[in-house]
Parts: sequence; C-alpha cells; structure tokens
Amino acid sequence: MTWRTPCTALDRLRTPRRFREFLTTASICVLGAGLLVPLSPATAAEQISTGTGSAAPAVVGAEPAATAAESGTVGAAAAADHCGGQCSDILPPGQNGNATLAQILLHQAFGTRPAHSGDRLGPYANLATGYPALTDAKINEFFGDASFGVPADQVASTLKPAGRTDVTIVRDKKTGVPHITGTTRYGTEFGAGYAAAQDRLWLMDVFRHVGRGRLTPFAGGAPSNQALEQQFWRTAPYTEAELQAQIDRVFATNGARGEQALADATAYLDGINAYIDASDRGRYFPGEYVLTGHKDSITNAGTIEHFELTDLVALASVVGALFGSGGGGEVNNALSLLAAQSKYGVAEGTKVWESFRMRNDPEAVLTVHDGSFPYGARPEDPQGRALPDPGSVTQEPLVHDRTGSAATSTAADTSATAAAQALTSARRGMSNALVVSGEHTASGHPIAVFGPQTGYFAPQLLLLQELQGPGISARGASFAGLSMYVELGRGQDYAWSATTSGQDVIDTYAVELCQDDHHYLYRGTCTPMEKVEQTNSWKPTVADATAAGSYRMQAWRTAYGPVTHRATVDGKKVAYTTLRSSYLHEVDSVIGFQMLNDPGHVTGPESFQKAAQHINYTFNWFYADSEHTAYYNSGDNPVRVTDVDAEFPVWARPAYEWRDWDPGTNTARYTPPSAHPNSVDQDYYISWNNKQAEEYTAAPWGNGSVHRGDLLDDRVRKLVDGGGVTRASLVKAMAEAGLADLRAEDVLPELLKVLDSAPVTDPAVAAAVTKLKDWVAAGGLRTETAAGSKKYAHADAVRILDAWWPLLVKAQFEPGLGSDLYTAFTANLPVDEAPSAAHGPTGAHAGSAFQYGWWSYVDKDVRSVLGEQVQGGLARTYCGGGTLAGCRDVLTRTLKEAAGRTAAQVYPGDDGCAAGDQWCADSVVQRPLGGIEHGRISWQNRPTYQQVVEFTSHR
Repeated sequence: MTWRTPCTALDRLRTPRRFREFLTTASICVLGAGLLVPLSPATAAEQISTGTGSAAPAVVGAEPAATAAESGTVGAAAAADHCGGQCSDILPPGQNGNATLAQILLHQAFGTRPAHSGDRLGPYANLATGYPALTDAKINEFFGDASFGVPADQVASTLKPAGRTDVTIVRDKKTGVPHITGTTRYGTEFGAGYAAAQDRLWLMDVFRHVGRGRLTPFAGGAPSNQALEQQFWRTAPYTEAELQAQIDRVFATNGARGEQALADATAYLDGINAYIDASDRGRYFPGEYVLTGHKDSITNAGTIEHFELTDLVALASVVGALFGSGGGGEVNNALSLLAAQSKYGVAEGTKVWESFRMRNDPEAVLTVHDGSFPYGARPEDPQGRALPDPGSVTQEPLVHDRTGSAATSTAADTSATAAAQALTSARRGMSNALVVSGEHTASGHPIAVFGPQTGYFAPQLLLLQELQGPGISARGASFAGLSMYVELGRGQDYAWSATTSGQDVIDTYAVELCQDDHHYLYRGTCTPMEKVEQTNSWKPTVADATAAGSYRMQAWRTAYGPVTHRATVDGKKVAYTTLRSSYLHEVDSVIGFQMLNDPGHVTGPESFQKAAQHINYTFNWFYADSEHTAYYNSGDNPVRVTDVDAEFPVWARPAYEWRDWDPGTNTARYTPPSAHPNSVDQDYYISWNNKQAEEYTAAPWGNGSVHRGDLLDDRVRKLVDGGGVTRASLVKAMAEAGLADLRAEDVLPELLKVLDSAPVTDPAVAAAVTKLKDWVAAGGLRTETAAGSKKYAHADAVRILDAWWPLLVKAQFEPGLGSDLYTAFTANLPVDEAPSAAHGPTGAHAGSAFQYGWWSYVDKDVRSVLGEQVQGGLARTYCGGGTLAGCRDVLTRTLKEAAGRTAAQVYPGDDGCAAGDQWCADSVVQRPLGGIEHGRISWQNRPTYQQVVEFTSHR
C-alpha cells in the first residue's frame, strides 16, 4: 500500500467545504475511526454522492462479523414464541446510535448516515397519513416484526463478542436490532452490554456524566450543558460513596435475586468495557470522543473510561428523574394559595384554589373503571402547614464562583447540548396505552397498543434488543446503559408497557433554622446542615466554542432532603427541603425488571403485578397475554400522617413525618399493593397520563373534565361497544387520537354554542366561526392535505385556534381572578400546550402535546355559563362575569383578534422554521445527542417506542 498524501490535520476539516476539498485531493487518511479504505477521489465522491454501499467508507480494523451464509445459525430462533407473528414494534429514528468520526464528517459534508441510524423514521412518520387504510396485514409497513429470532435469510451479521463461545449477537438486515442468545447467564448479559455499547456508547457516556452533574468537564461548557447538569445535581447531589451504597444495599438485601442482579450487572459492564477496548484498538469508537477532545484522531492518544457499577446508579437517577418521580411543587402551591386567599379571603380563597387544583374531579377520565383507591386526599382539618410569609420565598442558589464566559456553541456541539432539552421535553409524562380484553376482540385474544413517550432524540434514549438465556427471555426496549434487562417489551407469551403516572411521592418540609442559616432544628436538636459541593471546569473543544471556565455547585442537605428554598414562616427563618421516596433508591427497581424478563416468574397477570410491585418509580404498568389483561400502578407511596396535606409544605417535626421514616436510609412505611390502583381483565384500559382511579387524588393540576386521555377513551369505548376489535382498528384509534387537537374536539364545540347564542354580525368573526365549524365537523385533526404536502387541511382553522386559545383564556379568567392570582395559577399549570408551542413543559418540536393546559377550566366555566350540568365545577363563574351575553362578548372580541393574526404572527419561526410555516412549527425533530441529525417529520402525538401485540397461545 502506497501512502500518496499525508493526512490533513483534523482541525482543517471542521467544515463541510474543507472536508469536500480534502476528499477531492487525498486518497487515504487516519481519522480516529480507523483507516479509510484507499479510493480514488472520483470513486470516493461517487460512492458518497450516490449513497452506494454503507453510509460511510469501509473501516480497516473494525470488528469482524460473519455474514448469514457464513454463520448458518440463528441462535434466538429456538426460544418459545406464542405471538404467532402478531407482535410488532417501532422505535425511531433507528437502532444504530454510534457513528465514527469519518461517518460524522461525511454526514456533515454530504448528508450520508450510517446504516440503521435512520431507517425507522420513515415507517414511524408515515402512519400519520397511512392509518386510515390500515389493515392487520399492513401493520408491519408502519411497525416492525417483533417476533423472537431472525429468519435465516434475514441475518445480516453474527458476532461472538470478544471471542466468547457462550453468547452470540445476531443482527437482522431490516433494522439492525441485536438478538442476543447466551448459553450461560454471564454470556447473555455480557452480550447485552457489548451490543448496547455498539449502539449507544457515546450517549451512555453522556448520561452517566449527567447523572453525576459533571457534564461540562466531559462535553464542554455550553450553557445548555450547564443547565442540564445543574438540574439533575440539584435533585440528587450524591457522593460517589452514596452511589456505591445503593449498589451494596440493593444487591445485598434482595436474597438470591439480589445476588443474581449483581452478577448480571457485572457481566453487563464487562461487555460494555470489552467493546470500549475493542473499538479503541480498532479505532472505530464514536467520533464524538475526538470532537470533544477525549481522543486524538491521529495518534489515538486519550482514554474512554471503563464503566463501573456506580455508573448504573448515575444513569438510573437520570431515568428516575425524567420519568418516575411524581409530585413536588409544594412551594408553588403555597404561593398560589396565598394569592387566592389575598384576593378572596382565607375561606373563599381556599375554595377557589381547590376548585382549580382539581384533586379528585368527578368528571375526570379514569384508567380503572371500578373500585376506589384513596391516596392524597385533602384532610378536613390540615395540620402542620408551613406556608411562607408573603414575599419571603427565595430559591436556594446552586452555582457559585463562576469564571469564564458562556460563548455561543457551534453547530458541531452535537453531543450533549441538545441533551439539555431532555429534562423539559421528556420529564412531564407522556406515553399512552390502549388494551382491550379478548371478550371484545375479533379473535377472542386481548390486544394491546402501548408504549412510552421518551421524547425524540438522535440517537434515541431507548434501544431495542432481544435477550435469550438462562432465566431470561424477552424482546423490547431499554434505556441505553441500563439494558441488562428489557424494560418495556414482550416475553414468550406476554407483553408489558408503562406510562408515567405522576402520583405524589415528593414532599416539602420546612426546617426551622437555628444558630445561623446552615443549622436547623432536627427533632429538637440544633443540627448542622451537610454541605455537598463540586467544582466543574471545562476547556474549549472542537465541538464546543464556549470559552474555558468553571463554577462550583453547592447544595445544603438535611435529614429531610436537599434545601431548595429559603423563607420565613410566621416570622421564623426556615429552609424548605424536598424529600422523595426514591431519593437514594434509584436502583431499587432492578429486581422488578429482572422478574419481568424471567419466564419462570411471569406466568399470568398476578405474577406480572407482583413484579411491578418491586418497581419504585411512579408508573402505570399494563399487561396482555392470550387470555388476560392487567394493570398496576407502581411507586413507593409514603404513608403520611392522616391530617397532613401533602399539597403544601409542612413543618419538619416528628408529628408530620412519614410513618416509620428512617432518615438514615430514607425508608418509610409505604401503602400496600392492594391500595395502589390495580385491575385484572377489565373490559379495556386506556392511559395517557390521566387520573388512575376514584379517590386517587395525587394527580397533576388540571386533571378534570377535559384531558387528552379522553381522546383515547372515547375511541376505544366506541370500538369495545361495537365488538370485533382488531389490531388494525386499535392502532387506528391510537393514530387518530394522536392527530387530534384536544381543544378542537372537546372544548371548541362548547365555545361555538356560546357564539351561536345570538347572530354573529361581524363578517370577520362569522368567517372564522364557519372555518372552525368545518374543522370540527371534519374531526378537528391536525393532518396534512396529502402525505408529504407539508400543508394542513383546514389550515386557517388551525391557525385561528392556535392564536385564539391563549387570548381567550386570559380574557376569560384574568378579570375575575386578578393579575396576581392568574399569574400564580399559570405558574402551577401552563395555559396551553399546542404542538407548535415553544413554551411549557415539553417545548417546541417535541411531539407530545395537550397534556398540560387550561382545557378543563375553560370547559367547566363555559358549560356553567350555558346552564349545563357541571360536576365538580369551579368555585366561581368567570367568563364575561358569569353571564351568557358577557361571555359571548369575550369570545367574539378575542376570536376577532385571533382571526386577524397572520400565520407569521402565530408561528414566528425559529432556527429551523421560517416565520409562518405552520407545518414546520408543529413538526417533530429528532434532537441530536451526537453527530448525526435527521429530517423533520409531521406532527404525531404518540409514544416514541410502541408495541402492537396479540398473542395467539399461552404456555
């Protein structure tokens, strides 16, 4: 081999133009990802421009993988599979979440992508326009076959990782999903770790640093990186010793299952680390390590740190914070209650506050149709409340001693800059489930369409895999870095999934200060707070133009948890602390996931529920096999003192502590499984983060008469009433609900009734009303005129409602509530969460919409004005002073203003969308967490990972 040209310095290849110039002159170069195979400039350009072959040049030194013909075996095919070809799933954008430096640079220069990095995005996106013609036979045009094993003619590669003889990783041609089969338990878990690192090593590394609050030293000091590490470290400022203590406790206190979990975790980490070593030797590790300065592209100097057991705790703390820790917000609740009492007086203000809180709204859609599960109810005579004195609340500062400047990040900051959006775009819930019992299906077998909504990222936070080995038999999705078990998926003859439930497992305590600001009364003794701090320093990197800098994060901790705010209560100085039941217990759930993967444990709905009882995250769990369905709400729900109101801060005194609370271990008495909402073989179940059951009152604000769960419930109930439900009909119900504008379907008809109460004389208003009525008659969906048109049907009506809603809500409620109370209530619950909204819990381009908004408030208030029956109505009537004529004037005036707003005013544009581009404003973006980006897709409000299952037989 002749080296005709020396390697161009990497720092000269930072732009697409430079890289194109390099490709036209050089034949071969070391690029950290291995040696590019020598090609003539013309051949290289041709293959890149036409997309022939793989998306990146071949790499010398990459791990060998036998072809299907060479392997001759398909290890996982022997596993028992009772799905009969009727299990399907989908996870966009694609399985492959790793890209070498060469692949990243080629992508930036020419738009090419590694194989299987984006091949699931098209089928996922196409359901939005393809669902009306869906049949059972067409399901896998929009999903993928989730059967066990890989047909021999579909094997893309077979690998014995690290030369082991006790595990085989088979990847299929269509999706690249790893099917991992082990003859030993150790080998199975080793293969799971190795495959996870193949598909998500960089992402796993990012989030183990996020979990420790040390993202900036790892990925650069971009402002978004700083924000992300600060938010996580604020809620879990753990020391390394505390991370290790979780490992020691969980694995030592769960008997044989704990011992097995430790062995599984050790083998899993061995697999990850074996891949790190192999990719380092072969120089095919993720290119982000070069772009952030951890590896040298020419000399290969630098280190990718091995993973340790404590990294699993750090990763688990991120997942728990994002999806499994409901409750909190007691300080904000107190502030809005004080505002209500200031406006109306204590008695009337409390009544008004409670009506907006909607703790136990009788009109709320429920997941469990029968039975009562009391939890979180308001005491008749609340005791121990520690409400702050007006104007005294300040947030505890976290950042100190900042140096350097926060320069704007470059476009190459693809590592963790967008990860900062994960907390806001994924935290608040989302996810949905539709499960129908066999009594109402065409086949007589239950059908489920369900999955978690974990946001849209590239690569995805989840990965797919199949695990087959001693005591393990499952296929589905797992969080990257925690994939020692399948966390959501299917077993041999059953499937399970989850939605975020959000019940309250977080309380705020007011610790009375003594001596100074850093001592507090703990059970009568003046006790010093514990100071936990760490200094994060960063240097500029290729991928991050932020100047060098540093800051110190400091948290004060008490026995009652970390300090979040300072205030005075009745003139006494206090610190407010946050205590959650999962604090110091992020890895406890590992035993439950182990059980879900064990075919020897899960044999029916009751054993499934027992597995879910071992999961301390706040989730709704759903189950289906060929005969039964089931539901269970998980989480460590603390038993509170009877007269304590968990909605507000309470004094940190023994009389108001959780029952049997041990501050040394943060354990307490928890409500028994029978007290958690649960059910077996209900006619159907739906969940879209709605209220779980009667009297289960610890739900988020606004969980009332209009909730996006109604979009599912109305459609599934109609299917069940008609009978003969099929997989296709249930997918259609989900897909249509995922395109519906909740306001248009469930609130706009009431608003139009008010407008129709008298003739509409203003031409602009009349024209707007006609457009809105036509849209409602057509279903109130936000859909394209045709696949790929990027134009909405009823575009004017959509624009008008998007503009009208915030104007309407403000005009309807602010005059009666007053500006201070209205502002306080909007701090508890955002007014709107339309798909195009850049504000609110999920932010722009996140897919999920209509979970948080004033839908129920508007609905109940307008129905009261119309004289219709309202159960659990607001304490007062607000629209137009409570008269029909006055309300009609409010609606008419605001509708006219909204109709006059242009598309550019309603959709002002952002860094990816031009002003006025309605479709683009709604579009879903796979937010890059690495060097590979993807195109936008049309809006859908549906799970990220989703299964469609119907088992035909049972063991």
